[in-house]
Amino acid sequence: MAVRSNIVGIDSPEALEKALRAAYYLADEGLATAAYLGLALGKPLLLEGAPGVGKTEAAKAIAAVLGRRLIRLQCYEGIDASAALYEWNYPRQMLAIRQAGDESIDIYGETFLIERPMLATLRAPDSTVLLIDEIDRADQEFEAFLLEFLSDFQISIPERGTVRAAERPVVVLTSNRTRDLHEALRRRCVYHWIDYPTEEREARIVMLRASSVAEATARAVVAAVGKLRREPLSKAPGIAEAVDWAEAATLLHKGGARWPDAFKRSIGVALKDEEDLHFIAPRLDAMLAEATA
Repeated sequence: MAVRSNIVGIDSPEALEKALRAAYYLADEGLATAAYLGLALGKPLLLEGAPGVGKTEAAKAIAAVLGRRLIRLQCYEGIDASAALYEWNYPRQMLAIRQAGDESIDIYGETFLIERPMLATLRAPDSTVLLIDEIDRADQEFEAFLLEFLSDFQISIPERGTVRAAERPVVVLTSNRTRDLHEALRRRCVYHWIDYPTEEREARIVMLRASSVAEATARAVVAAVGKLRREPLSKAPGIAEAVDWAEAATLLHKGGARWPDAFKRSIGVALKDEEDLHFIAPRLDAMLAEATA
């Protein structure tokens, strides 16, 4: 296995953690180590965790640190190879055939090929980061299709031959664990589970991502969000919602709203489900009063 001892000046997990912090992403030691090993060993990085813990943001930050373009493949039920690899531009092929008349024409030339995320990554492995987002939303057939790609980083186009990456591309996969991923897929990756951060770390994240928010506001939001996450909600607020809630409440406060009323009035930034709002309403005042005390 070829080991990259140095990736754009990053020669250790600590150096990567520092670079990610400069890209406004606070990674703990475990994530920084897993990401560094994925980069150094040329293996895909598989990030699992609850929705909203920062998996997608981690991929964006890694791309920013490497100075590469992020290519995002959003998975969904029923996604197939044509959406991930390539498609032929059939209308353009038919038009070219009509225009060519009796002359021969190669309808499988480059001008008729539509790149999708995986092919685009193979063609530019040194300047891109491929994010395969929410792989657990795809079905098992698509997951099996990924195995060859993640092993050899090549695909076969029957009309044109095999396309291989000149070097191992940087690939990040995320999963909300709505279903178990196949063991064969996990074996090909460096794995890390991202949990919700501690209150101290999350307050630092809020202040880092929302520079206009005061420390007291950030800590109050984090305390309130922590209480909400312990409730049986259908959609618990993630880190992004905590940042947005802090910014929204700060905006209302600057407009004249008092604390904790500013938090209550902007609750729709943190909770985005009618049943969740109805469920939490009877206890929301007490929660916010305790969080802002």
